[in-house]
Amino acid sequence: MFVKSFLGSGAVTAFNALRAFAINKLLAVFLPPAAFACVGQFMNLLTIGQATSSLALQNGWTSLTAQNFKNEKQLLGVWRGGLRLTTFASLFTFVAAVLFCFMAPLETLFPGMNTRLVQAAILFALPGVFATNIIAICAAVMNGMGENRKWALINIVASLWQVLWVAFFLYTGQLSVLSIIATQSIVAAFFAIRIASQAGFRVKKVWSTAADIREPWVSYALMGLVPMVMTPVVLTVIRTAVASNFGQDAAGIWQSVLKVSDFLFMMMSAILTVIILPKVSAQQTRQEFFKLFNPLLLRVMGISLVMVTALFLCRGLLVQILFSRAYMGAADYLFYQLLGDFFRAGGFSLALVLIARRETKKFLSIEIGSEIFLAAGSLILMKLVEFQGPMMAYAVENFLYFAVMFVVVRRLKWNQQ
Repeated sequence: MFVKSFLGSGAVTAFNALRAFAINKLLAVFLPPAAFACVGQFMNLLTIGQATSSLALQNGWTSLTAQNFKNEKQLLGVWRGGLRLTTFASLFTFVAAVLFCFMAPLETLFPGMNTRLVQAAILFALPGVFATNIIAICAAVMNGMGENRKWALINIVASLWQVLWVAFFLYTGQLSVLSIIATQSIVAAFFAIRIASQAGFRVKKVWSTAADIREPWVSYALMGLVPMVMTPVVLTVIRTAVASNFGQDAAGIWQSVLKVSDFLFMMMSAILTVIILPKVSAQQTRQEFFKLFNPLLLRVMGISLVMVTALFLCRGLLVQILFSRAYMGAADYLFYQLLGDFFRAGGFSLALVLIARRETKKFLSIEIGSEIFLAAGSLILMKLVEFQGPMMAYAVENFLYFAVMFVVVRRLKWNQQ
């Protein structure tokens, strides 16, 4: 079962990885390291916008759909509550984004870029963020309903369309690079809506239902929103510190090192979310849970070890494939980053258990602590070991995250029946 689920979700994730690779490669070919760092900065802003507008409820859409799938009335009420919360959050985010567009020090956040183009990109990002949320919700609902083929179709088509969009506009030069990134998901959102409606997730039907269940969404919102907002903020702090201490080109090299981790985590997290999230429930007994989870965690750590070892041994070729020769310096700094990625896969598997169980306080305490540690550790180690500091801090942070999560999950209370 694990192998079948892993290979099935892995095939879809491979398309997403190819999409991320293709877009990243296009940007690396067309842009120098300094501009590449600015694109990374803008993508952090997009991540914050997506988190606040969607309340980072993607895991909630999967888990709550799976838990209520057999009760249509309850399920429609849960869906309606989720849609209403997302609508209110989106309106708030759009207002905040417009204010940010004209009040924030964009010339400092995006050095060397035309402020008017950055402002245009932020405004273009508003429909782009909304479209990305639609795709994420539709895919998550299909995952929760067990509609794996429709889940796969949404992800694959969205990935292909985003690559074509970025390639076309980079080649023609009809939009600024930031505006291209901001709008890449718009067309794919219409396709996602169409596919989800065929499986029964129809927005009109959901809105017309009398039930409006919002209470279970609160835990998922907190557990999704806090890390989705904190992570880009912490990365912005680190990127700014790297640029300040070592120059903007060095920030671009650090960004490329970080991108390697992003590729690896994107693949592992997408697969593990499909495998773990719909199957974990507080109604399980301790024996049932660990019989399911222990072999799975062992396999995840084994696969992670093989992947990071292969990437490290081929790091020179990896950098050339993912980026360009201008980024070859990144190969010298991948050891600690990949070591952190090894522990990150296991830590994420354990974190999904807390998310599915809605262990909000435990999850948030660990997440906030780890993000603060990463920021502080990076700044301190930059003073001690210079440019290697953020990568070393990343490795230590992920090891501690895995260790703490392991202990917390082992101490959870389970159904005694």
